[in-house]
Amino acid sequence: MLHYFAESKWYTIVLASLFYAVTSWLLLWAAEEQSLTGSIDFLYWLAVTGSTVGYGDLSPQTDAGKLIVAFYVIPLGLSIFAMVIGRIAAFVGNQWRKGLMGLSTLSVTNHILVIGWNEQRTLLLLKLLLQERESLPERPDIVLCVRADITNPMPGQVEFVKVESFNRDEDMDKACIAEASTILIDNPQDDLTLTTALYCSQKNPSAHQVAYFADESLVGLLQQHCPQVECTPSVAVEMLAKAAFDPGSSTLHHDLLSVDDDGQAQFSLSLPASNDAMPYQQLFFAFKRHYDATLIGYAPSGRTQDVTLNPSLDTLIAPQDKLYYIAKQRITDIDWQAITESDNV
Repeated sequence: MLHYFAESKWYTIVLASLFYAVTSWLLLWAAEEQSLTGSIDFLYWLAVTGSTVGYGDLSPQTDAGKLIVAFYVIPLGLSIFAMVIGRIAAFVGNQWRKGLMGLSTLSVTNHILVIGWNEQRTLLLLKLLLQERESLPERPDIVLCVRADITNPMPGQVEFVKVESFNRDEDMDKACIAEASTILIDNPQDDLTLTTALYCSQKNPSAHQVAYFADESLVGLLQQHCPQVECTPSVAVEMLAKAAFDPGSSTLHHDLLSVDDDGQAQFSLSLPASNDAMPYQQLFFAFKRHYDATLIGYAPSGRTQDVTLNPSLDTLIAPQDKLYYIAKQRITDIDWQAITESDNV
């Protein structure tokens, strides 16, 4: 019987609890325990007694009632109470383990989906994403989706999904790929990154997608089919060469990519759709004057691959164009009215 109840379904436990409550009430009614058989008082007393809390404000008065409580209500109540608590604990523990192992199906929207596992590089990426998220007014969920045999590397900080394939709907739907606002793809093999990026573009064409490639030859191939995907090739060799002729360049680039509290970092924002077009010169001086931020370039709306660095001051920035700037932290409360009314010098 113990084995049966340990493996029983929830409806069996509910039925056992109902049977226990009904039979306890009938036995107390037969023992003429009027003070315990009132509807509210009975439920209160049964919960207190069965859970061993025992406040003592209500208790049986007759000899028959005391025997019923001693040999039926308390022993059976303890068993059912322990069984319910055990099943709840097992359910919570199982859900936690499933989340840790990446076996749960998530329910998230507008999240950042990181696909792939590169050990320390992926851990650094997740840490940087968590730091960047702190500066946002609305903090999106971060979901890590892997094929590797690992557990959640940051439980409580990022959501985790383990799949068999990055190109199968039943697997990727667990990570809510169609609802993701940003998809970052970084796999150990570039060919896997390529096929995953093609699948993601078909599954969620409206998401901002970024793919990392060690081999730049695959960048052009992907962008022939998915021009909206932002491809990030490895720049380690280029940084080495630059530092050879311009000492300190590698440190400069590291600082611009870092999101630590010290130093400057690079961020971006879009000119609001409600604004009129503005000359780059006016924006440049207004950002420096009001926010101590330095504009370094822009990209036309919807074409973030076409970034123009250090444009001429008379360049016209259209609404929804992306602006790139350097500052101590991300600017989240821009007064566009003040910038519009700013002088150009």
